Amino acid sequence: MQATVRASPNIALIKYWGKRDEKYNLPAVSSISITLDEIWTETKINFSPNHKRDILTINNVQQDDTRRVSDCIDSICGEHRNFACVSSKCNFPISAGLASSSSAFSALVIAINQAVNKGYELQDLANEAGKASGSAARSMLGGFVELENKKNKIQINQLLQSEDWPLRVVIAITDSQKKAVSSSEGMKLSSKTSPFYNSWVKNQSEDIDEARKAILSQDFLRLSEISEHNCMKMHSVMWTSRPSIVYWNSATIECMHAIRELQKKGEFVFFTIDAGPQIKAVCLPECESKVVNILKEIRGVSSVLQSGLGQEPQIK
Repeated sequence: MQATVRASPNIALIKYWGKRDEKYNLPAVSSISITLDEIWTETKINFSPNHKRDILTINNVQQDDTRRVSDCIDSICGEHRNFACVSSKCNFPISAGLASSSSAFSALVIAINQAVNKGYELQDLANEAGKASGSAARSMLGGFVELENKKNKIQINQLLQSEDWPLRVVIAITDSQKKAVSSSEGMKLSSKTSPFYNSWVKNQSEDIDEARKAILSQDFLRLSEISEHNCMKMHSVMWTSRPSIVYWNSATIECMHAIRELQKKGEFVFFTIDAGPQIKAVCLPECESKVVNILKEIRGVSSVLQSGLGQEPQIK
């Protein structure tokens, strides 16, 4: 009645922001992401009749609030179950705009399924992961992943495997503290108050189609253009919410400018930013060292993480 699973977060190139069904945590729009490699969360779950309640430990710190984890376990196992001890560790900052929940809950649902031998199929597990964290479903696969909205559920599809187009990702950490506004809170606020929100939802399919074509043809410049455009549109929705949601800081903006300067010099790199201040630079392998050297010199960048594209979660 125990299992250990390691999973990696994913970085959305075509974002989602907002829910169409809050009860089942279904996203308002489809999305496309890349699963990382060197950055990971490892989760161990142990069911026992001796446990008096669910226990959650993250990076050796016991958590007071276990509701999301307990709800996730209930959804797969049912409420009449033994309590579980869940221990999770990450090698990157959590709750800071690096999609830590995507790796955490993809690892968790697979660990639950393995520990209790439920026999859930991939798409079922993806929907269970998505109920806990909208981005977690995409971390169920490696490489380039499309999350497609269906009528009452989601479906994940692998567009390319990681080795098919081995891009690199350089992440500039500009603030490792927990963000002031959670993604869930921000999405609710934007859907209710941003004048651009309906347009964002309506036009997403065009960006998805463009990015999919760019990935399948391995057209870096085409993917660069649509990814940056989609990123800026999402943050425009955030900025025009009331009150405005601004995750960026001065270092975020300086990193953006630095990447734009590299582009002008012919380097194959582009940026994307999720709900946080960290900037992710996606580049060809031959450009990685230049990107790293430029970003780590920017004032306000505390550290730089580097990763390739990774695989689906691994049972340990």
